[in-house]
Amino acid sequence: MNTPGRFADGGGLYVLVAPGGSKSWVLRTVVMGTRRDIGLGSVLLVSLAEAREEARRLRKIAREGGDPLAVRRRRTVPTFEDAAEKVHAAHGASFKNEKHRKQWLSSLGAVFTAFGAKRVDAITSADILQALSPTWLTRHATSSRVLQRISVIFEWCKAQGYCSGDNPTQGVTKVLPKHRAVPVHHAALPYQQVPAFLVALRESGAGEIVKLALEFTILCASRTSETLNASWAEIDMDAKTWTVPAARMKAGVDHRVPLSPRCVKLLQRAEALSDGGPYVFPGRNNTTPLSNMVFLMALRRMKRGDLTVHGFRSSFRDWAAERTNVPRAVCESALAHTLRDKTEAAYNRTDLFDRRRELMNSWSAFATAKPADA
Repeated sequence: MNTPGRFADGGGLYVLVAPGGSKSWVLRTVVMGTRRDIGLGSVLLVSLAEAREEARRLRKIAREGGDPLAVRRRRTVPTFEDAAEKVHAAHGASFKNEKHRKQWLSSLGAVFTAFGAKRVDAITSADILQALSPTWLTRHATSSRVLQRISVIFEWCKAQGYCSGDNPTQGVTKVLPKHRAVPVHHAALPYQQVPAFLVALRESGAGEIVKLALEFTILCASRTSETLNASWAEIDMDAKTWTVPAARMKAGVDHRVPLSPRCVKLLQRAEALSDGGPYVFPGRNNTTPLSNMVFLMALRRMKRGDLTVHGFRSSFRDWAAERTNVPRAVCESALAHTLRDKTEAAYNRTDLFDRRRELMNSWSAFATAKPADA
């Protein structure tokens, strides 16, 4: 139902589809002899059951000779901070993890200081502009997320009848200074130097489990968190496959990683060092994973503070581009990247696993080969 228009649910309740694709609930009823359309909020914020219940309540008020709009306005109007907490609670099931859930509300701290105590129907675009201006350029990504969250809160308030008119976040970005993003890349090692780096890693003074985990990360071209939280339940040694569940992937979908022969050996050694715990690369107490700082500290001890672990993904990508003729889609799939080209993504309905196994075996063979200057 994406065609613009008004679509009936029954009893005067409609879904209004705007030309831009947004959808909202509208109740058409007669109020004191005059036909009125009463907005009930976006379908993203108000469920069908909630819309039907609210429509039923408002129709009853209208039949009894009352004014549904006036009744809605007389309801206790919350402060912005109270409204934010209610929206946060309502969205609880949509957060990816506990950290994200806490960040959603804590990110609004400066906004609460600025106008959190004001009633939502008294807040203007000027209030929002004043709250966001100090950090709009210096912390643009965070400020943009905050603005989006403020917008959601006001859409919820409109759906509840606490305020009317336009969402006060509309147009704010037009008067804020234009942010010009400067790309920041993770420090990466030229792929030609990866073999020498792995030799130096094996000879370093880092703990053996840390060295195994870091080499595994590089050979799988995985993200740090994916490796550190890997569990034995995700590893299929017979199939030589590591399946990272969707909940732990940035793209939110399962990611199968083909394991090269060297990766299998690393896992076998990790298993020999383990004490039956759930994690492939456990921390000291064997019931928790390694700290997310262990790789950084290992690099510093190797006097390679100029590098980042994430940068080895770039090393892999540069190697694949310069030393292989593998299609771009295979390389991007190996990195668990979502294809940005919608047409290409529509036709790419496979995870290209067999092609990726060949690629990752070749990468592993290159990275673990004897360095040219050895």
